[in-house]
Amino acid sequence: MSPRARIVRRRAPAKINVFLRVLRARQDGYHELESLVVPISLADLVTAEPAEALRVEVSGSPALDAEGAGGLNLALVAALALADACPDAGGALVRVDKAIPVAAGLGGGSADAAATLLALNELWGCGVDPLTMAGIGERIGSDVPAMLAGEPVLMTGRGERLAPAACTQLHWVLVDLGFGVRSPDAYRWWDEDRTATGPDPEPLLEAAASGDVEALGALLFNDLEEPVCARHPVIAQTKRRLLSAGALGAVMSGSGSSVVGLGRDRAHAEALAAGFEGAIAVSGPTAS
Repeated sequence: MSPRARIVRRRAPAKINVFLRVLRARQDGYHELESLVVPISLADLVTAEPAEALRVEVSGSPALDAEGAGGLNLALVAALALADACPDAGGALVRVDKAIPVAAGLGGGSADAAATLLALNELWGCGVDPLTMAGIGERIGSDVPAMLAGEPVLMTGRGERLAPAACTQLHWVLVDLGFGVRSPDAYRWWDEDRTATGPDPEPLLEAAASGDVEALGALLFNDLEEPVCARHPVIAQTKRRLLSAGALGAVMSGSGSSVVGLGRDRAHAEALAAGFEGAIAVSGPTAS
């Protein structure tokens, strides 16, 4: 075990999908997609320290059994995956202090997995390079490579292909509706409803890069929103309320159920948040 790091702490930022475009279903059961993924100021905290055995403890969430796909704790999956790939792996206690709502389309489980990989790579002195780490992350979950990047990325494929994306600091009101939507369900509903693929995102990407928030607000979209809202109308109602309250635009993040509204600046986002129960103002991009 490396003596260089006895306790390692890593922030695990949530993400917002500024747009999410679903292109088609793939034969492997995933979907071909395109998305601008931006890490935001809301974050979990992952701490790793030496221990006799490898274990993960999670606190701070009222619904820990919903973490990740199929009830899996993705931080534990990540710890086991890195232990398999690292000859110098030993025991470790990984603590995840959660602030990100579970199964809310904000990438909390994937963020925890990414932070766990990075923390244990440092703690154990594995020396796993970023490309290899991304490959490990891809096997854990489709969003994990984007969360490992720690910066705005244009995500394509099923999530494994990433390109750096320019995005100015944006301010959002985030409304947590208090229930989760499983990603496999959202994509299955997209298939069942034969939902249309969204528009060319180039104008949106240009607006995000230039900081033209007025233009960006009008261009936000998420192809999963229509089928998910058909099953959960409160999401569409929340989006309409945000727009009526003065948000420049509003969109469901990821597979839902969280909804984000774009503010002109931090003060505007904070004022919008004050009008919604369970809402907070967040900003991004932010570093992990």
